[in-house]
Amino acid sequence: MGIIVAFSIFAAYVINLIPQAWVIGLLGLIPLFLGIRVALKREEREDEDVLGKMEARGTNQLFWAVALITIASGGDNLGIYIPYFTSLTWPETMVTLIIFVVSIAILCYISYRLSKITLISEIIEKYQRMIVSLVFVGLGIYIMVENGTIQTLVGW
Repeated sequence: MGIIVAFSIFAAYVINLIPQAWVIGLLGLIPLFLGIRVALKREEREDEDVLGKMEARGTNQLFWAVALITIASGGDNLGIYIPYFTSLTWPETMVTLIIFVVSIAILCYISYRLSKITLISEIIEKYQRMIVSLVFVGLGIYIMVENGTIQTLVGW
C-alpha cells in the first residue's frame, strides 16, 4: 500500500502543475467510473481460490503473494488516490497520510474482529459492492465539486 500511496502522491504533484483547478477535477471521473463499474460488475470468486492455494504453501509465500497482488491490483487505488491527493495542499497531504496509516491499522483490527461474527460477515459480504460503489461515486463527485469542475461545466 505504501508503494501505491507514494506513486499516487508523486502523480498528484505532477498533475497539480496544471494551472486550472477545474481540469484537475476531471480526475474525479475516475472514481465515479470505478464506482459505477463495481456496481455493474458481475460477482467473481477467483480470488478466493487463489488465496486458498497460496495459504497452503506457507505464511511467508502468502505474505509476498498478497503484497504483489495488492500492488498489481492497485489501479483502482491509484484511480482514487491520485485525484484525491491533487485536491490537497502539502500540509493536508501529510495529515492525510498520518490518518491513513492509523486508520489502516484500526480498520484491519476492527475488520478482523468483525469477520469473526457470522451475522456481520454475511451482511458485509452481501452488500459490499453497493457500499464500495457509493463511496467511489461520492468521492468522484466530491473531487469534481471541490475543484469547481461541475460548476465550470454547468456554466458552459
